[in-house]
Amino acid sequence: MIKAEEFVEVARRLGFKRYTGVPCSFLTPFINYVINDDTLEYVSSANEGDALATAAGAVIGGERSVVMMQNSGLGNAVSPITSLAWVFRIPVLIISTHRGAPGVKDEPQHELMGKITGELFNTMQVPWETFPDEKKMIEPALERALNHMQKENRPYGFIMQKDTFAKHPLKKDSITRITNRVTQRKHFASKSNEGLTRSSVLRHIIHLTPESESVIIATTGYTGRELFALTDRANHLYMVGSMGCASSLGLGLALARPDLQVVIVDGDGAALMRMGNFSTIGTYGGSNLIHLVLDNEAHDSTGAQATVSANVQFADIAAACGYAVAYDGDDPGLIDELFSTGMVAGPKFGHLKIKTGTIENLPRPDVKPPEALRRLMKHIGTEF
Repeated sequence: MIKAEEFVEVARRLGFKRYTGVPCSFLTPFINYVINDDTLEYVSSANEGDALATAAGAVIGGERSVVMMQNSGLGNAVSPITSLAWVFRIPVLIISTHRGAPGVKDEPQHELMGKITGELFNTMQVPWETFPDEKKMIEPALERALNHMQKENRPYGFIMQKDTFAKHPLKKDSITRITNRVTQRKHFASKSNEGLTRSSVLRHIIHLTPESESVIIATTGYTGRELFALTDRANHLYMVGSMGCASSLGLGLALARPDLQVVIVDGDGAALMRMGNFSTIGTYGGSNLIHLVLDNEAHDSTGAQATVSANVQFADIAAACGYAVAYDGDDPGLIDELFSTGMVAGPKFGHLKIKTGTIENLPRPDVKPPEALRRLMKHIGTEF
């Protein structure tokens, strides 16, 4: 058994200061220590996949990051581990507990995952080892993890057994209370019945995002492809896979780099898939984060199958989650006002209705995901 500070302080010396996660009783002393320390950062995510993506965003912003979860939550994190961190080569340190470990009495829901936790890491090509439970083992274990992360630019895992940490009391609340925040709420109605195209909206956003001062994260599907087709800039990141994780990735980057304007261009299907992250952005996000959902009420790139977004008031949800600005409508004036609000108390949200359909002969980005990411990181000065 070790004390939480024995691990966290070695990790700090090696540059790990950003933590994200979803709690597990095995992790309680660890999380409590991080929360109690004002010089460390902890984001309490709605689910483990968003926690992984937020940690990945912080890495892009230049911060070595740790994501913590119960092994049952590995299921939620499979997509961002395999199609975000692996594909883009983003090195995050994953700490998973080992509930249901063979031979250890536990709740029935942990039985199968307890048997396959290590195999799941292996299948995802994430090298791992048992979390150190003696003080002398901590630094060598972290150095092995860091060496792999620096060499391969991919995740490394620790699997934590029961009773690894001694108790550590929680002394402060990690959550900033925003219940009194007044959201700027406005609807923008178009006088035209023509409807907006995705490409016209993206072209407008490009005009409003100076390359030297902003980053655009475009969700998977037609959004990233159309952004690339319109213009390929160093401040663009075209998401592939990890559907729904653009907003959590953008949150991590925005927290790590408050000097940059981070613009997340989401889709209705992606936003619905990871709607829990609205609450995390509302609590932790700053005024440098703009979250725009382009809503055509369809999964456009897979054949325009309908989503349920026609019945969802995204801006009301964003306002309820604490965004400082929440606009909706079908008029492009929404974009102009969203980008001109300046400094406000928190993140900004826009829900803009658009038409289905895309550019004729729409290309795919000819820059590979790792290359696009390295280009972006070089551009913002956080290259590995």
